[in-house]
Amino acid sequence: MNILYEDNHLLCAVKPQNMPVARDDSGDLDLLTALKGYIKQKYGKPGAVFLGLVHRLDRPAGGVMVFARTSKAASRLSDSMRAGRFEKTYLAVLCGSAPDQGELRDYIVKDDRTYSSHIAARDETDAKEARLSFETLTRIEGKQQLSLVKIRLHTGRHHQIRVQFCAAGLPLYGDARYNEHAV
Repeated sequence: MNILYEDNHLLCAVKPQNMPVARDDSGDLDLLTALKGYIKQKYGKPGAVFLGLVHRLDRPAGGVMVFARTSKAASRLSDSMRAGRFEKTYLAVLCGSAPDQGELRDYIVKDDRTYSSHIAARDETDAKEARLSFETLTRIEGKQQLSLVKIRLHTGRHHQIRVQFCAAGLPLYGDARYNEHAV
């Protein structure tokens, strides 16, 4: 486990790519279970270990995640997220040449049967607004054009970054679900 920060209230760790955040139908080891095991072993805790999951990353994504070690910390972190005081920044490699900066506004519908999402009309049943802004940090020109972008989510929809950039003609590099040309 790559633990970046830990105190009595918080635990920050790196989620490896292709590891689920929480238990899913695959039966693969998930980050939450692994971190609970780490806490149990490190501190010799008997019984169940509390570790609050206050945000998520898609399975294919890797990055830093914050967990709450107490219910009070979980409540405060959740309140901060709802109030917009918890800022998350994402980096993604896009296929194509992205504009220097921009904002994407769409409506997204989650399909629980296929565990995927799609862009929808505003009035479609279950459509939820999805909004993000981005800044292009660098572009690679060559056989395949790629753009490294820094993303700020203004909403948190299922597969939002992947779905919105794909719909904008800039699918994420290597995204096997939404990028039909993924390697």
